[in-house]
Amino acid sequence: MIELESLAAISLAFFIVTVSPGPANIAVATVAMSSGRLGGLLFGLGLSVGLAFWGVVAATGMGAVLQGTNFLLTALKVAGGLYLLWLAVQSARSACKPSGKATTKPYQGRWFMHGLILNLSNPKAVVAWMAALSMGLASGDNAMAVVTAMLVCMALGFVNYAGYALVFSVSGVMTGYRRLRRWIDGAVAGLFALAGFGLLRSAFSR
Repeated sequence: MIELESLAAISLAFFIVTVSPGPANIAVATVAMSSGRLGGLLFGLGLSVGLAFWGVVAATGMGAVLQGTNFLLTALKVAGGLYLLWLAVQSARSACKPSGKATTKPYQGRWFMHGLILNLSNPKAVVAWMAALSMGLASGDNAMAVVTAMLVCMALGFVNYAGYALVFSVSGVMTGYRRLRRWIDGAVAGLFALAGFGLLRSAFSR
């Protein structure tokens, strides 16, 4: 079994990376404000599953292989960058709509897939996993220690996304969003665009 001190170090490192503002957290907050609690939670669940996938990749050693495979890593970064730019366009279109004519949101069941695709298209997540796991795991740790650390980090990821969904779906926040929708969607579009172009630039800077 993994020692509590090591598990605490991994959990803290992973939590700091996960809770920090980024495309995933911005997206789940925006979904929660615009679509409500259920949509935000479904989106967060999709994000959590995508994040868990990269955790498995990192824990099985495939993360290091991915980092060393230029073609595959570049392809993933390009796909992720293009998806972020697509999100930027959608937010910009919503921002351009007059009040009362916001862009039609997908039905609730599709939010899960949107969240899943967003984190699956972000290969930088595997770097975060590798960094967090390296904080507490040693080369001699058994499979149970790795699995325990992964499960705790996966739970932290879901709690983070669910927390964003719950906080930003309260009635007061949603009312404020409807009042300032065009400004908020415009700012979100800019943030997604910056993240998308940043990922594309990193794809071709290797």
